[in-house]
Amino acid sequence: MKVCDLVNKLNLQVYAGEKGLSREITGGYTSDLLSDVMGNAEQGEIWVTLQTHKNTMAIASLKDLAAIVLVKGNQPEADTAKMSNEEEIPILGTTLSSFEITGRIFEALKL
Repeated sequence: MKVCDLVNKLNLQVYAGEKGLSREITGGYTSDLLSDVMGNAEQGEIWVTLQTHKNTMAIASLKDLAAIVLVKGNQPEADTAKMSNEEEIPILGTTLSSFEITGRIFEALKL
């Protein structure tokens, strides 16, 4: 599934990184601990977090993640959005909790 398909299916907000919406999603990872994501997330996964600062983009780029989903209505900081556009890794958003959106992403990717 492509990021754009997930955006449409789950009605996610696209905050930045629109050029990366055609990235393929291979799975998902949910964590707010940056070192955990750095050590355990896999290339192509979509990352669910409440972290909004630019270090999230550094990790997303390093791990070549498909996208970041910010939860509970959080929005990326300006420098984070700028990095997202440069790296072409989308930052998406939802008002749902990490628990809820992770379940919905899991179900959507089971196809």
